[in-house]
Amino acid sequence: MLLLVAAFLFTVNIYMQGSTLSMQLKAAPLLVHDADHSAASREIVYRFRQPYFRFAGEIQDPREGIRLLDEGHALAVLDIPPGFQEALLAGRPAALQLQVDATPTAQAFLAASYAGRIVGEFGRETALARTGSADGGETALPLIREEPRVWFNPNQEDRWFFPISELMEAITIMSILLPGAAMVREKQRGTVEQLLVAPLSPFQIMFPKVIAMTVVILVGLSFSLFAVAAPLFHVPMRGSLVLFYCVTALYVFTNAGLGLFAATIARNVAQMGLLAILMVVPLILVSGTWTPPEAMPVWMRIGTYVSPMRHYIDVSYGILFKGAGLDLLWDSVAAIAVLGGAVFGFGVWRFRRQFG
Repeated sequence: MLLLVAAFLFTVNIYMQGSTLSMQLKAAPLLVHDADHSAASREIVYRFRQPYFRFAGEIQDPREGIRLLDEGHALAVLDIPPGFQEALLAGRPAALQLQVDATPTAQAFLAASYAGRIVGEFGRETALARTGSADGGETALPLIREEPRVWFNPNQEDRWFFPISELMEAITIMSILLPGAAMVREKQRGTVEQLLVAPLSPFQIMFPKVIAMTVVILVGLSFSLFAVAAPLFHVPMRGSLVLFYCVTALYVFTNAGLGLFAATIARNVAQMGLLAILMVVPLILVSGTWTPPEAMPVWMRIGTYVSPMRHYIDVSYGILFKGAGLDLLWDSVAAIAVLGGAVFGFGVWRFRRQFG
């Protein structure tokens, strides 16, 4: 059963995250109430087009737009008042109203931002046309030109981010669950006592199980990268994969200490699974996977440094997306190593205390 769970987490789950989740605005349904029916109103409506917006129809009453927003049939309603073109031609201020359903917060924020850019560009071009500066005269006006440059992910493909973040969560879950489940099975079968009477230290008993489960996780990692993330979502792997695998093995060793500690408490594999959930959820919440550490309260931001996943995220994104090496990531790798030694040592101490 654990092998089936591992196969799901490293394949189907990665594909689902990459193919279904998106933080970008794509074909957002837009309703239009055009009370002006002029060339200017048709032009502004035309600019709300793919890939960001999708014209979902025209309504005759603004109240109908509110109802459709409440029912979830549209993300935004554009309201163009009467006399819109007349005001523009006379040089008077002309106002538009965009009502956005902010239930999906990220999509609503992007819709409002893109709408502001579209309307601002339309207003600028209209003002230039009125002053006769539309053909080259723009260069004579004082302008602030914004030219953003996005590093490492120029097209801002969130299909790169979600599969890798989900892969790190899968590694975290399995690195706690598999070593702990292996030790629990030894307890259930009664073979722990046989191991304890052998001339072996607790470390010698536990470490081989961690190595075996690390190999299983690295195989799953390879399958996720080369059979799912790279061919299906074109996720880049710019850095050293050897370094990435070594850091992943160190990270699995770190989390294995938590799994071995849980194994000393659990009496069966089912209890081990519940304890793993209790450990994994706080690790993920304070790691920065879902919420950037910069957006957290100060006390919680300090607590993120105790989470090995926080440092593993920095290393993984740095290697895969940025092509960074150990010279830039040494502090995160060192933090994983220090936490790994402390956590694994605690698990060995707990094991010796329980069975010693």
